[in-house]
Amino acid sequence: MRYNFDEPVNRQGTQSVKYDLRKDVFGTEDIIPMWVADMDFRIGDFIINALKERLKHEVLGYYFRSDEYFSSIINWLHERHSWKIERDWITFCPGIVPALNLCTLAFTEPGDKIIVQPPVYFPFFPAVESHNRILEYNKLRESNGIWHFDLDDLRKKAGNGARMIILCNPHNPVGRSWNEDELKELSEICTENGILIISDEIHSDLVLPGGMHYPVASLSDEIANNTVTCIAPSKTFNLAGLATSSLVTGNHEIRQKISSLVDRLHIGSGNIFGTEASIAAYSKGSEWLGQLLEYLKRNVEFVLNYFEEKRGRIKPVKPEATYMIWLDCREIGMNAPDLAKFFINAGVGMNEGSMFGPGGEGFMRMNIGCPYSTVVKAVEKIDRALKSL
Repeated sequence: MRYNFDEPVNRQGTQSVKYDLRKDVFGTEDIIPMWVADMDFRIGDFIINALKERLKHEVLGYYFRSDEYFSSIINWLHERHSWKIERDWITFCPGIVPALNLCTLAFTEPGDKIIVQPPVYFPFFPAVESHNRILEYNKLRESNGIWHFDLDDLRKKAGNGARMIILCNPHNPVGRSWNEDELKELSEICTENGILIISDEIHSDLVLPGGMHYPVASLSDEIANNTVTCIAPSKTFNLAGLATSSLVTGNHEIRQKISSLVDRLHIGSGNIFGTEASIAAYSKGSEWLGQLLEYLKRNVEFVLNYFEEKRGRIKPVKPEATYMIWLDCREIGMNAPDLAKFFINAGVGMNEGSMFGPGGEGFMRMNIGCPYSTVVKAVEKIDRALKSL
């Protein structure tokens, strides 16, 4: 069937962070919200129907995750990413950010160094610092609008006592879908220096048409033995409110540390609807996802072409994955607070780049996971504001 991603959905009054907190975050409700990384599209009917079916039974008591839950994840990873995993490799966690914090607690001690690669998803930072670990920045390099690992710097940091690296694969916010050679070289540096890889792959299913995702743990047995992969259906199928994700590793010792901590903290139960939605997404979501990716590609191409034709002071970085576009606004010549204010006054609410850490200054992150008409309206508002400078 054909899905209608053009249809606007009114999210106001639904306790939506993205919409109902606009005034708290931006000082006004009169903006197009293009910040929080969830989409404005209706959830696929196959997921809604699964939730309705479960509600026909009017008891929502204690439950356990069925064989179908695990097999849906295993089959999805094999079919989409050619990655073969086993059931006992999967440990439930109520979200990717909790998973990153769990890994910090399970595998490091206070005072240990943990590497992150800014500009990067900002919850990585408190996942380290809030537990009295030390952030070690291995900043990405930018060359002609394309972002790369700085592997020479990583070698230096790796040999200086770091215990763990939190990798963003694909990368939020710069939109890279790291290729096989890049990931192999990074992983080899880590394994040689005893640095555990925590790979946040929540955007793995959002590689745009023509690209490919490489799960780090699929690259070799040695790398797999040194990697914990974090996955979830939440970004792909717009299910963030159901708090359902997984940590995947074939290393028994590593897995035991994770599962033991999950048990001690009593956070492994999850919720019935997250489980049902996950099964439906991974079992029946391929067609919906294929259409979504084509739609997102159209939105991306519009933004890229619009600003390229204008040849103005905003240069979008072409994303290979995710539904975010990293806007290079450095030629506008504003500091971070003024840049954020400029876009608010333009009527578009986005994430200001410095919140993603060193290297993010002068950039903005734009969420194009919304109807095409909304993207057009937002870009036109920005263009009018630029002309008034």
